[in-house]
Amino acid sequence: MIDSVSKLEQILPELTAAPWLAVDTEADSLHSYPEKLCLLQVSYPDHDELVDTLADIDLQPLWDTLQPRELILHGADYDLRLFSKHHEFIPSRIFDTMIAARLLGVPQFGLANLVKDFLGVELEKGPQKSDWSKRPLTERMEQYARNDTHHLRELSELLIAELEKKDRLAWSEESCARQVSDNTKNVAPDPDRVWRIKRSSKLSRPAMAVLREIWKWRENEATRANKPPFFVLKHESLIEIADTAGAGHSCDRLIPRRYSPRRRRDLIAAIERGEACPSDQCPNPIRNRSYHASEQEKSDFAKLKSRRDAIAEKLEIDATLIASKETMEGLTRRENEAAWANLMNWQRELLK
Repeated sequence: MIDSVSKLEQILPELTAAPWLAVDTEADSLHSYPEKLCLLQVSYPDHDELVDTLADIDLQPLWDTLQPRELILHGADYDLRLFSKHHEFIPSRIFDTMIAARLLGVPQFGLANLVKDFLGVELEKGPQKSDWSKRPLTERMEQYARNDTHHLRELSELLIAELEKKDRLAWSEESCARQVSDNTKNVAPDPDRVWRIKRSSKLSRPAMAVLREIWKWRENEATRANKPPFFVLKHESLIEIADTAGAGHSCDRLIPRRYSPRRRRDLIAAIERGEACPSDQCPNPIRNRSYHASEQEKSDFAKLKSRRDAIAEKLEIDATLIASKETMEGLTRRENEAAWANLMNWQRELLK
């Protein structure tokens, strides 16, 4: 385990000189709040290293070493979000084995499936939901983590060969670049939307004012306890408390008995803040503006869908890789320039 400055300094020259690098992450979103990057796996020739990202060391030299390299990953979207959000790291290039497999029409594109089908190796999935923030890791957890990157180079070589045969390597390169750009935009959540959980739109305005306050309370409590919010109070309970308080009724029976006096007191204070919200300042429901397609647009959509499906069947790939239903709706509207411009080049060439 790389958990000290001296150990990190020892592998940096090896990473710089390595002809290829494969990486993966293990995070902790089931046991901690907010989530955190707990482990970085890095494979290169004859090495499968584990970097302890929770250790008290400066990882910037590592990110600087990885940044200019093409990194091999599998299903990189979540890894990229972790890199960007927690370490402000954005790789310059990636090769995503999941994207490659999907562009080849492989029906089961999970890592275990691909490694078994292409390499004949069975991967254990036992420790997948373990608490990766605990130290030391068990031997089984370490082996599981190393296996996530150990086979990626060999797998990627086989996938690249197949992509080249089908003249789809450029599709993969463009899709991987889009994967990086789409998952490294750290946009701050809208404060007027972030608390609007499922079923909140059916609440009265006074009830929404209560929900807003107790949602904030739950966020603070979850961070304080280092537990996911649903461990503090389930979504359904938030809605029930807000609805009850909004109607002017007592919520005492809805507050879990397991709460400490301090937690109970803080929740009651949050409910009271919501109840005290002036009527003219209570949140308004958000009405999503629906678009009503014209008959011509409906006809154009049907034609485009038929063409997309025929192309996908011929290529033996998932039709949504070419264009999703939402994308096709945008492409067939009167003002569709932005939708066409947002397509990747290979998607545009197939559809036009």
